[in-house]
Amino acid sequence: MINLFPSAPVHDVRFDVPSGERVLQVLACVARAGQALSARELTAQTGIPLSSLYRQIAMLKKWGLLQEHVHNGQVAQSGLYEPGPMAVQLAWCFDHHSHLMQQAREEMQQLLERSGESVGLLIYLHGQVICLDMLESPQALRCSFTRGSTGPTARGASAKALLASLPPAVLDAQLATQQLDDASVAELKQQLQKIARQGYAVSQDEVDIGVWGVSVPVMSGTAKAEATLSLMAPASRALPHSDELIRLTQAAAAKISQRLRIESRI
Repeated sequence: MINLFPSAPVHDVRFDVPSGERVLQVLACVARAGQALSARELTAQTGIPLSSLYRQIAMLKKWGLLQEHVHNGQVAQSGLYEPGPMAVQLAWCFDHHSHLMQQAREEMQQLLERSGESVGLLIYLHGQVICLDMLESPQALRCSFTRGSTGPTARGASAKALLASLPPAVLDAQLATQQLDDASVAELKQQLQKIARQGYAVSQDEVDIGVWGVSVPVMSGTAKAEATLSLMAPASRALPHSDELIRLTQAAAAKISQRLRIESRI
């Protein structure tokens, strides 16, 4: 069994960021936090000294990418930072102009209608599994993934489908951040090899108790995994017809991949 919580320390790659990219590192930390962060929290997450961090924050505030969080009606005294109004423009442009989103949405909607279950589109980026889009089932489901959220990178069908598609060097670098012992890494790699061979990943209770999921990579014209298409449902509802849900998800992912390949040749 994979031990996901060993005590052995590992090198923290978050601190290996070129100085010219530190401002982007700060913005990325705030973006994935899901809540306002203090300067000390940002320092702990980035390794940037407070004196330098405040210069990065000032620059991001100037361009509307960060703003101070209002607390009890007091902006100046909150000491917390959150995404600014420019983030809304960035999100709108991504939603309306992302090639991947445009090619995936119709098939995601059809998969939702055919299966009756929640459907998500997720990517791997800089050591994170990010949910780009989520179409919710009209039926009840308690699931950690929401649009814009990040999830665990070594548990669950979505994460494992993405890991299985990574180049070996990138995979090794990512696993080095997971604080797994050698036996757990070897076991996880065996799982990923099986996922790569069969073309999809299935999990149950790995991220959310009682939730079953299947995830299929979406491939581009260069045979690169651009994302993974995931279907999630309560295990009690999914297990009796899991084969059908896997087949439907594979078919939808194949159609999105075909759309991406056709567009790449135009």
